[in-house]
Amino acid sequence: MELVFATNNKHKLEEIQEILSSRLSILSLSDIGCTEDIYETEFTLEGNALLKASYIKNKYALNCFADDTGLEVEILNNEPGIYSARYAGHAHDSEANMQKLLTKLEGKKNRKARFRTVIALILDDKEYLFEGIVKGAIAKEKRGTNGFGYDPVFIPEGWDKTFAELGNEIKNKISHRAEAVKKLSEFLNTYSNNK
Repeated sequence: MELVFATNNKHKLEEIQEILSSRLSILSLSDIGCTEDIYETEFTLEGNALLKASYIKNKYALNCFADDTGLEVEILNNEPGIYSARYAGHAHDSEANMQKLLTKLEGKKNRKARFRTVIALILDDKEYLFEGIVKGAIAKEKRGTNGFGYDPVFIPEGWDKTFAELGNEIKNKISHRAEAVKKLSEFLNTYSNNK
Protein backbone atom coordinates (compact mmCIF):
# COMPACT_ATOMS: atom_id res chain seq x y z
CA MET A 1 0.00 0.00 0.00
CA GLU A 2 1.22 3.48 -0.86
CA LEU A 3 0.36 6.53 1.23
CA VAL A 4 1.42 10.16 1.12
CA PHE A 5 2.46 11.67 4.44
CA ALA A 6 1.56 15.36 4.14
CA THR A 7 4.66 16.86 5.73
CA ASN A 8 7.79 18.78 4.80
CA ASN A 9 9.35 17.93 8.17
CA LYS A 10 12.11 15.40 7.44
CA HIS A 11 12.40 14.48 11.15
CA LYS A 12 8.70 13.52 11.31
CA LEU A 13 9.03 11.59 8.04
CA GLU A 14 12.01 9.59 9.34
CA GLU A 15 10.21 8.89 12.62
CA ILE A 16 7.06 7.67 10.86
CA GLN A 17 9.05 5.48 8.45
CA GLU A 18 10.89 3.88 11.39
CA ILE A 19 7.63 3.15 13.22
CA LEU A 20 5.43 1.96 10.35
CA SER A 21 5.80 -1.50 8.86
CA SER A 22 7.86 -1.99 5.72
CA ARG A 23 4.75 -3.21 3.88
CA LEU A 24 3.73 0.42 3.53
CA SER A 25 5.36 2.74 1.06
CA ILE A 26 5.37 6.26 2.51
CA LEU A 27 5.75 9.15 0.09
CA SER A 28 6.64 12.66 1.20
CA LEU A 29 5.25 15.88 -0.27
CA SER A 30 8.44 16.32 -2.30
CA ASP A 31 8.02 12.76 -3.69
CA ILE A 32 4.70 13.83 -5.26
CA GLY A 33 6.00 17.23 -6.39
CA CYS A 34 4.08 19.27 -3.81
CA THR A 35 6.17 22.32 -2.95
CA GLU A 36 3.54 24.65 -1.53
CA ASP A 37 3.11 25.30 2.17
CA ILE A 38 -0.19 24.05 3.55
CA TYR A 39 -1.15 26.63 6.14
CA GLU A 40 -2.63 25.42 9.41
CA THR A 41 -5.61 27.72 9.89
CA GLU A 42 -7.82 25.56 12.11
CA PHE A 43 -8.09 25.92 15.89
CA THR A 44 -7.64 22.26 16.87
CA LEU A 45 -5.04 19.58 16.18
CA GLU A 46 -7.79 17.47 14.55
CA GLY A 47 -8.80 20.35 12.28
CA ASN A 48 -5.24 21.10 11.15
CA ALA A 49 -4.43 17.44 10.47
CA LEU A 50 -7.61 17.03 8.43
CA LEU A 51 -7.00 20.29 6.57
CA LYS A 52 -3.56 19.08 5.38
CA ALA A 53 -4.76 15.60 4.42
CA SER A 54 -7.78 17.02 2.57
CA TYR A 55 -5.58 19.43 0.64
CA ILE A 56 -3.44 16.57 -0.72
CA LYS A 57 -6.44 14.34 -1.43
CA ASN A 58 -8.28 17.10 -3.30
CA LYS A 59 -5.29 18.35 -5.30
CA TYR A 60 -3.45 15.09 -6.05
CA ALA A 61 -6.21 12.46 -5.66
CA LEU A 62 -3.91 10.28 -3.53
CA ASN A 63 -4.58 8.39 -0.30
CA CYS A 64 -2.78 10.28 2.40
CA PHE A 65 -2.40 11.12 6.05
CA ALA A 66 -1.25 14.17 7.96
CA ASP A 67 -0.57 14.91 11.58
CA ASP A 68 -0.62 17.83 13.91
CA THR A 69 1.13 17.79 17.25
CA GLY A 70 0.93 20.12 20.17
CA LEU A 71 2.74 20.45 23.47
CA GLU A 72 0.19 21.30 26.14
CA VAL A 73 1.52 22.73 29.42
CA GLU A 74 -1.01 22.59 32.24
CA ILE A 75 -0.12 25.79 34.12
CA LEU A 76 -0.04 27.77 30.85
CA ASN A 77 -3.65 26.85 29.97
CA ASN A 78 -2.34 24.21 27.54
CA GLU A 79 -0.02 26.60 25.70
CA PRO A 80 1.64 26.36 23.25
CA GLY A 81 -0.87 23.80 21.87
CA ILE A 82 -1.63 24.27 18.18
CA TYR A 83 0.99 27.04 18.07
CA SER A 84 3.82 24.76 19.27
CA ALA A 85 5.91 25.09 16.09
CA ARG A 86 5.40 28.88 15.94
CA TYR A 87 5.37 29.65 19.68
CA ALA A 88 8.14 32.25 19.46
CA GLY A 89 7.18 33.49 15.98
CA HIS A 90 6.61 32.28 12.43
CA ALA A 91 10.23 31.17 11.90
CA HIS A 92 9.57 27.68 13.36
CA ASP A 93 12.67 28.20 15.51
CA SER A 94 12.91 25.32 18.01
CA GLU A 95 15.55 27.07 20.13
CA ALA A 96 13.46 30.23 20.45
CA ASN A 97 10.32 28.17 21.18
CA MET A 98 12.04 26.25 23.99
CA GLN A 99 13.55 29.43 25.44
CA LYS A 100 10.15 31.15 25.50
CA LEU A 101 8.61 28.13 27.24
CA LEU A 102 11.40 27.86 29.85
CA THR A 103 11.16 31.59 30.54
CA LYS A 104 7.37 31.39 31.07
CA LEU A 105 7.86 28.48 33.49
CA GLU A 106 10.61 30.13 35.57
CA GLY A 107 9.79 29.79 39.27
CA LYS A 108 6.73 27.62 38.60
CA LYS A 109 6.41 24.36 40.56
CA ASN A 110 3.77 22.80 38.34
CA ARG A 111 5.62 21.70 35.21
CA LYS A 112 3.10 19.05 34.09
CA ALA A 113 2.71 18.80 30.34
CA ARG A 114 1.61 16.43 27.64
CA PHE A 115 2.35 15.95 23.99
CA ARG A 116 -0.67 15.18 21.83
CA THR A 117 -0.59 14.00 18.20
CA VAL A 118 -3.61 13.62 15.96
CA ILE A 119 -3.29 11.81 12.63
CA ALA A 120 -5.93 12.32 9.97
CA LEU A 121 -6.09 9.59 7.33
CA ILE A 122 -8.03 9.88 4.09
CA LEU A 123 -8.26 6.44 2.52
CA ASP A 124 -10.56 5.58 -0.37
CA ASP A 125 -12.50 8.82 0.25
CA LYS A 126 -13.19 8.13 3.93
CA GLU A 127 -11.73 10.08 6.86
CA TYR A 128 -10.27 8.54 10.02
CA LEU A 129 -8.63 10.11 13.10
CA PHE A 130 -6.03 8.56 15.43
CA GLU A 131 -4.76 10.19 18.64
CA GLY A 132 -1.65 9.62 20.72
CA ILE A 133 -0.87 11.24 24.07
CA VAL A 134 2.19 11.07 26.30
CA LYS A 135 2.15 12.77 29.70
CA GLY A 136 5.22 14.19 31.34
CA ALA A 137 6.84 17.37 32.61
CA ILE A 138 8.99 20.22 31.36
CA ALA A 139 12.64 20.13 32.50
CA LYS A 140 14.22 23.25 34.01
CA GLU A 141 16.80 23.37 31.22
CA LYS A 142 17.53 21.76 27.88
CA ARG A 143 19.10 18.29 28.09
CA GLY A 144 20.22 15.91 25.37
CA THR A 145 21.08 16.21 21.70
CA ASN A 146 18.75 13.75 19.94
CA GLY A 147 15.32 14.45 18.55
CA PHE A 148 13.82 17.76 17.46
CA GLY A 149 11.36 20.42 18.55
CA TYR A 150 10.75 20.36 22.31
CA ASP A 151 12.48 16.98 22.84
CA PRO A 152 15.34 18.49 24.93
CA VAL A 153 12.89 19.89 27.52
CA PHE A 154 10.18 17.20 27.70
CA ILE A 155 10.54 14.40 30.27
CA PRO A 156 8.00 11.60 29.63
CA GLU A 157 6.18 10.13 32.64
CA GLY A 158 8.05 7.18 34.18
CA TRP A 159 11.46 8.41 32.97
CA ASP A 160 14.03 10.81 34.38
CA LYS A 161 15.47 11.75 30.99
CA THR A 162 14.18 14.03 28.25
CA PHE A 163 13.17 12.66 24.85
CA ALA A 164 16.43 14.15 23.53
CA GLU A 165 18.42 12.11 26.08
CA LEU A 166 16.46 8.89 25.56
CA GLY A 167 17.20 8.76 21.81
CA ASN A 168 15.03 7.73 18.86
CA GLU A 169 14.87 4.02 19.63
CA ILE A 170 13.13 4.54 22.98
CA LYS A 171 11.24 7.67 21.91
CA ASN A 172 9.76 5.86 18.89
CA LYS A 173 8.29 3.26 21.26
CA ILE A 174 6.77 5.56 23.90
CA SER A 175 6.00 8.90 22.25
CA HIS A 176 2.71 10.55 21.39
CA ARG A 177 3.45 10.14 17.69
CA ALA A 178 4.40 6.47 18.19
CA GLU A 179 1.05 5.84 19.88
CA ALA A 180 -0.94 7.56 17.13
CA VAL A 181 1.08 5.81 14.39
CA LYS A 182 0.60 2.44 16.11
CA LYS A 183 -3.17 2.98 15.96
CA LEU A 184 -2.86 4.02 12.31
CA SER A 185 -0.72 0.97 11.52
CA GLU A 186 -3.14 -1.45 13.21
CA PHE A 187 -6.02 0.10 11.28
CA LEU A 188 -4.16 -0.15 7.96
CA ASN A 189 -3.22 -3.79 8.61
CA THR A 190 -6.86 -4.69 9.31
CA TYR A 191 -8.01 -2.60 6.36
CA SER A 192 -5.64 -4.26 3.86
CA ASN A 193 -6.43 -7.76 5.24
CA ASN A 194 -10.14 -7.17 4.66
CA LYS A 195 -9.71 -6.04 1.06
